[in-house]
Amino acid sequence: MKEVISKDGTNIAYDKVGNGPALILVDGALCYRDSGPNRPLAALLAQHFTVITYDRRGRGDSGDKKPYSIEREVEDIEALIVEDGGAVFVYGISSGAALALEAAKRIPAIRRVALYEAPFVVDNSRPPVPDGYLLEMNELLSSGRRGAAVKYFMSKGVGVPAIFVAMMQFMPAWSKLKAVAHTLPYDTLLTVEQQKGKPLPASQWSSVTVPVLVVEGSKSPVWMRNAMRALANVLSHAKYRTLEGQTHIVKPAALAPVLTAFFNE
Repeated sequence: MKEVISKDGTNIAYDKVGNGPALILVDGALCYRDSGPNRPLAALLAQHFTVITYDRRGRGDSGDKKPYSIEREVEDIEALIVEDGGAVFVYGISSGAALALEAAKRIPAIRRVALYEAPFVVDNSRPPVPDGYLLEMNELLSSGRRGAAVKYFMSKGVGVPAIFVAMMQFMPAWSKLKAVAHTLPYDTLLTVEQQKGKPLPASQWSSVTVPVLVVEGSKSPVWMRNAMRALANVLSHAKYRTLEGQTHIVKPAALAPVLTAFFNE
């Protein structure tokens, strides 16, 4: 494990593997270096890139200096870039895709961005997140109800059917999910304004002028696939790709070749 210090003094833990151009992988909600899809993905990409995986603030071995803001999370990525030096590529999954876009708006050193299924809700193909969603999330966490916060996120934020949400507490990973439940408001702030069932505002990412790859899985929910098409349409230099047979839990072996081809263009 290595460590950098972000602009506000927060320590950010990271790992680096491979050789070649620098590529930062950004996790989605409830994931970090030791729990999530990016470590196995990094292993596949390492033959082509110097791959950086890191613990987003509040997770794993990283710090969590308050108050939280999206700008601070972007500064964490910038600190990783400064540490490595030079230009970088960035890949983000789920709410990490939203964070990757925010970073691309602000950091000139980012040269290409790949996004997998940002959880936006842009039409009536599923209910929008409820009014007061963030407030309810914060109330559950302030009362120490971490498990309830995870279930609320999965049901109202992600749209997982109730029966599957109920079964989650019996899964081996349940304790890891609860351990980082306090960071769910961070992911909510990154996505909630684009989860109201309304079209994406073109002006939101007008300053993102680098090439962007927008990727979805063919077996993912319709609402998520609709959102990815909409996102590709509002970005000025976007390519759109569907991975056949993949869901939101994308298999690294299916994704790695697509990322490799895009970042090597």
